[in-house]
Amino acid sequence: MKQVIILGSTGSIGTQALDVIRENPDMFCVYGLSCGAKVDLLLKQIEEFCPSVVAVSDDEKAEELKAMLRGKSVRILSGEEAQAEIVKEDCDIVLNSLMGMRGLVPTLNAIEAGHDIALANKETLVAGGALVMNAVKEKGIKLLPVDSEHSAIFQSLQGNEGNKIKKILLTASGGPFRGFSLDELAKVTPGDALKHPNWNMGQKITIDSATMMNKGLEVIEAKWLFDVDIDRIEVLVHPQSILHSAVEYEDTAIIGQMGVPDMKVPISYALGYPKRIYSDAESVDFFGKASELTFEKPDLNVFRCLDLAIESSKRGGTYPAVMNGANEVLVDLFLKEEIGFTDIQNTIEKVMDLHADSETVFSEDELTLERVLDADRWARKRVVEVLKGGER
Repeated sequence: MKQVIILGSTGSIGTQALDVIRENPDMFCVYGLSCGAKVDLLLKQIEEFCPSVVAVSDDEKAEELKAMLRGKSVRILSGEEAQAEIVKEDCDIVLNSLMGMRGLVPTLNAIEAGHDIALANKETLVAGGALVMNAVKEKGIKLLPVDSEHSAIFQSLQGNEGNKIKKILLTASGGPFRGFSLDELAKVTPGDALKHPNWNMGQKITIDSATMMNKGLEVIEAKWLFDVDIDRIEVLVHPQSILHSAVEYEDTAIIGQMGVPDMKVPISYALGYPKRIYSDAESVDFFGKASELTFEKPDLNVFRCLDLAIESSKRGGTYPAVMNGANEVLVDLFLKEEIGFTDIQNTIEKVMDLHADSETVFSEDELTLERVLDADRWARKRVVEVLKGGER
């Protein structure tokens, strides 16, 4: 049985991962769970899965959990460093489903501890791709993608070791605003943006999907995961979300992975790799929704976030961390209705331009963990300054 630690067990990916484990009790054992502050749900998970250790980022909530557990034999780690500490525990695989930059240090710590990683935290590779991939090679661990698109690419590469990749075809649903003009985009509300047509996800990733920043992050992630130049990654808007992504080889043969939108499938593939696990997910209906699959080019003039993410990767070094840090702050402000939808992309562009003259700009070869974290902090401060100055 694989001993599993789940970072972010109370979130969308974490709860679905526990569904997979619940359905396969002979294959997996939960060793550790973590959350930010949702201790009521964490308590239910502890009672069902009996982990040896849990981590709670909020100290006050951790104290509440201790009182609710009434002396049960589970260790509780608490505080800002708890997520980064729990991954040092003995296990076989760590599923990192944390949102944002807070997933980077736990990923590096888990790799240092020699654990395989099931990665659902895009920002780990967006901001610290060089650091993470160097650590993976040094430790010889497996880094298994959980995002549906990267899982599809990973599956399409199986059995093709040594064959040259012509390009990676990364699919995108287009989100709820596919076909919108810039003027229409400027008027959308958080309620509009949270209505994804195909996927049920957390708020941050759903907004990123609506701006198409999510696809930009995935382009950068694919570059690092599969060691492919960013110019050989092509984004295809595929509204049906049936083809989850594909690989075109040098002989022009294309191998892809298809399925209904269901995150439990890539989660189970990552946790069970190299074994496939039975799933009760719906099968593709080739005479229904899948009878007509369509593909379009993304509109980079309207959905600027995708282009900005790609540009940050081409600039390299600390630029992706700056782009990502700015985006995280702006998405939060949009959800609070403090800025408009297009303010997200406009402000990211301004912050990236300001970074060129910043003391925190470093090239790829000069990157360290502290410099990446400094660039992230710098970007978050600049967002506030840009918005206060009215430079949107």
